[in-house]
Parts: sequence; C-alpha cells; structure tokens
Amino acid sequence: MEWTDIRLTVAKADADNAEAVATMIAEGGIYIEDYSDIEQQVAEIAHVDLIEQELLDKPRDTVIIHMYLEPGASPVETLALIAARMEAAGIAYTVETEGVEQEDWQNGWRKYYHPMEIGKRLAVVPSWQEYNTDRVKLILDPGLAFGTGGHETTSLCMEALDERVKGGERVLDIGTGSGILAIAALKLGAAVAEGVDIDPVAVRTAGENAALNGVQDKLTVLVGDLSDKASGQYDIITANIVANAILSLAPAVPGLMAEGAAFIASGIIDSRKDEVIAGLEKAGLAVVEVKEKRGWECIVCKKA
Repeated sequence: MEWTDIRLTVAKADADNAEAVATMIAEGGIYIEDYSDIEQQVAEIAHVDLIEQELLDKPRDTVIIHMYLEPGASPVETLALIAARMEAAGIAYTVETEGVEQEDWQNGWRKYYHPMEIGKRLAVVPSWQEYNTDRVKLILDPGLAFGTGGHETTSLCMEALDERVKGGERVLDIGTGSGILAIAALKLGAAVAEGVDIDPVAVRTAGENAALNGVQDKLTVLVGDLSDKASGQYDIITANIVANAILSLAPAVPGLMAEGAAFIASGIIDSRKDEVIAGLEKAGLAVVEVKEKRGWECIVCKKA
C-alpha cells in the first residue's frame, strides 16, 4: 500500500511555523529531519563519536518536513493547500514528492526513537526496546499516528499531567493521536480516560498502545470530533493539537469541566501564545500556568 511522501525543505528559522502548517494539513502524520543540533541529540543517548558521518554531513541550516498522504489522497490538492498556507505565513520552501510504502514510513524512523524520561514520574519506552527504570513506563508503538513524547508539545503536556494526576480522575484527550496522553494519565493513576480523534488511523493506534500498557479496559477511543463524542464532565482535559483548533473548541470546554478541573492545551507556537490565551479567557477559562519549551507553549487553565 503506497503512500505519498511530500518533503518540504525550509530554513531552520522557519521550521516551527512550517511544522504548524504541516501538522494542520497532514492526513497521515509528519516526520521531521532536523540535524542542526545532532551532536547534542546523540550525546543525550549515546557517545558523540558514534554519529555516522552521513548524519554529520547533513545541512544544519535547513529542516525537511515529511508529510504522508494516504493511498488515494490527491497530492495536487494538498500541494495547492500547502502553497496557500506557506505563502500566507511568509515561509519560503521547496517541495518534492515520492511514493513510499506504509511499512517503510513506520519503520524508517525507529532508529532515531529512544526511551525518554519526562517529568518526575514518567518514562516513554519504544515497544521494541528494553529499559530498566523505577519510573512509570509508557510502552509506545506510535505507528502512523502523531505523538511519541519526543516533541515539545507532547512532553509539555505529559509534564503537566505528571504534576496534576493524583489518582481517580476522569480524563478526556482531544486529538488523541497515539493515545500517549490518555495512557500516561491512566498509568499515573487516573480512573478512566476517553480519547477522541478525527483520524481512524490514530484511533486504532491509540487502542493498540492502550493494550500494550494494560489499560485497554480503562481507555475508550472514538472517531469523531469533540461535539460528537464528549459527554458529562471531566477532571482533566488535554488538547495537544494546533492553535486554531484550540481556539475553535475552547467555548465547549468549560461545560465539560468538573469542579476543580484542569484544561491542558498544547501545540501552540510561542508567536500565538497571547492570541490563544485571549481566546481561552473569552471562552470562560482562567490561565493558571504557561509552560514553555523551545518555542512551544502549553497553557493550563481552570474554569473562570
């Protein structure tokens, strides 16, 4: 089954904004090649001398963003949408396309994915690796869905969950992707969780990851949007998506929040922080904390 790999090459300075554009458009996930700090990345997991020369020779001033389109999807329409969004954002780019087998996409980046310790209690561990730790382990096989814990937006959310899950909570994860946030909450002690995503691939992957972690009986994953699927009230709501989607769903959030509940919103580029905060406050939410990491923002709210 052949997917289409659309490769966008942008200047390093434009990478975050281009990534946000790609995330909004991509149907089957994105994969980013950024070698600007390859020595630092490798030093965190191995010895720098082990870096292959091929990686050291990669350009440091550009970033390649791979977007994957499902078989049957129209690259022409997607390329036109990319052109419009990139022009509107003022981002210069070049683009290439190539057919790629689904299996190649899933397995090609595994060599770069390693165990990560997040917050005070969590460790994200690939399903194909062993990792001895006293932390709460999330065994993850991201497959074709976004959310491995490595991206700042995901790790910021997980840090917020690590600080707030005390045990027994009901959790809603909007745009659940790989299911990592809902599963993290459950393994930290939440009683039940619901994950909602418009992408059937993500919903299937989240269910598989829940089974890997032994929480499949506590996690319900559903295809659809917030208005269709969420019901009742929740103690913690997470939304690791993009700024526009957060602003769109914000008015519905306070009605879903139990007394003392927290809404954790991430996927927000720092240049849009003030705009998103204003939108959240207008929707009836009060900001209690803003977490920042490498140009990305995670905003934690309560009901005003």
